[in-house]
Amino acid sequence: MVKDRYLFFRNFIRHPRMLGSAIPSSRFLIEGVLQQIAWHRARVVVEYGPGVGTFTAEILKRMGHDARLVAIETNPDFVEHLRGAFPDPRFHVVHDSAAHVAAILARLGYGDADYIISGIPFSTMPAELRQSILAATHEALAPDGAFLVYQFSARVLPDLQRVFRYVQRDFEPLNILPAQLFFCVRGTA
Repeated sequence: MVKDRYLFFRNFIRHPRMLGSAIPSSRFLIEGVLQQIAWHRARVVVEYGPGVGTFTAEILKRMGHDARLVAIETNPDFVEHLRGAFPDPRFHVVHDSAAHVAAILARLGYGDADYIISGIPFSTMPAELRQSILAATHEALAPDGAFLVYQFSARVLPDLQRVFRYVQRDFEPLNILPAQLFFCVRGTA
């Protein structure tokens, strides 16, 4: 746990715009996001930017035995860490961009995602990349799939509303920093 926090903090110092926070998510934030998932129907779950695996560990605990979790991470230090920390056969770590989610799922033979979870800092990335990731996410979701987003700012809300048919908003104050939560349902924008 201390090693994980150190790795996370060290990478925050190196890439602050990539992580958005110096500390991993609180258990309150994790619960606030994951309570939106109907675990009995979650066969393919994708996590963008898993970092040291704070959400990953909880997702794996709650997933069914026949479900799969695909983590997409751009930071090579985190990819290496995750591969060693979670030897679960249901778990796949991919060193790539979330903008390529559909190709990644196709390569793994999984088809559409039931849920995609993201804490990547949309507000600090270039607008073109943000739009590319959101469009790719929409396309990679099953027709009844959902995109679960947690952010430290509500600035991504208009972009989410342009791409997804329905966006529900919530707030989790018991996190450092307090977080905005968005539950987005796929549909024609």
